[in-house]
Amino acid sequence: MKFTKTAADPHSAARAGVIETDHGQIHTPIFMPVGTVGSVKGVYHRDLREDVRAEIILGNTYHLYLRPGLDTLRAAGGLHAFEAWDRPILTDSGGFQVFSLSPIRKLTPEGCTFQSHIDGSRHIFTPENNVDTQRIIGADIMMALDECCPGDADHAYARKSLDLTKSWLERYAKRFRETEPLYGYSQTFFPILQGCVYPDLRREAADHATQFDAEGYAIGGLAVGEPTEKMYEMLELVCPLLPDDRPRYLMGVGTPANLLEGIARGVDMFDCVMPTRNGRNGMLFTWEGIMNMRNAKWANDFSELDPSGASFVDHTYTKAYLHHLFAAGEMFAAMLASEHNLAFYLDLVRTARQHIEAGDFAAWKDGALERITRRL
Repeated sequence: MKFTKTAADPHSAARAGVIETDHGQIHTPIFMPVGTVGSVKGVYHRDLREDVRAEIILGNTYHLYLRPGLDTLRAAGGLHAFEAWDRPILTDSGGFQVFSLSPIRKLTPEGCTFQSHIDGSRHIFTPENNVDTQRIIGADIMMALDECCPGDADHAYARKSLDLTKSWLERYAKRFRETEPLYGYSQTFFPILQGCVYPDLRREAADHATQFDAEGYAIGGLAVGEPTEKMYEMLELVCPLLPDDRPRYLMGVGTPANLLEGIARGVDMFDCVMPTRNGRNGMLFTWEGIMNMRNAKWANDFSELDPSGASFVDHTYTKAYLHHLFAAGEMFAAMLASEHNLAFYLDLVRTARQHIEAGDFAAWKDGALERITRRL
């Protein structure tokens, strides 16, 4: 993998760049649709390519390990072949899912034991078998195994959690260096920086992770219960500590406002389930603001879903029609809203990139935030 920074905003830490992988280029800043179990829920791959214009999507090691399982993925030739997606894929290690989903889990220096949320069967992730698992899945970018520390953890817990994550990273990196990709294309891995909301721990995490000279770095353990301003404070602290010539990935974030504020602080990559999950529940993100499509006020509004979304492919659907679909319980409502929201998120980061290249991102951001955060 190669990252090239192509532009920088003179009035903020925002930058534009290009990540090159064997499955294609990724233009940053970028939002990555979440395809947890091998699909972006409710959206055709054709539409991800043509309408959303996604350059990379995610898969999740925890979910894919449990179902369909490693034997099936290996037999298929990896996740790209299995899900018929020919662009880059990033896989999370599954650490967050073990933290958030497993009813019974136990963390030890060896690894993390957990029960499947599907059938209750017991499993263990170690740094070593997590590398092996992600090799079989075959993502272009792999995440190191970590513990996701709760956002409200006290310093003592965060200290212990970071020590575990650092120890696991050392073993993960060793196993990664000892193994090879399985399907004829290269893979890379990103360390994940933890440390909760404590500056001393975040600095320590950055100092430790950068010793591995990785091809990119992930910032984890944010947007997990801490105040939003604390998240921004940690980004302002951590991003300058990371190499300028490597991409920075803020995991699991977030709202459109979070994206713009993260970009302003030097983040290059984002992912979040919000555009699809909220879309399935009737929330639409647009350049004019946020709409709840279940509200009766849209019943006779025959204007386009987002008249300002000039780059969106399909302008044929109206607010009244989408309101009707939700009221009728039609499956197409969730599909249409999910695709629209993903298209908006990708349009948002592309537009941010254009303003970074033009040198006026900081000024543009303030006006954009006022528009996109309004409740309509």
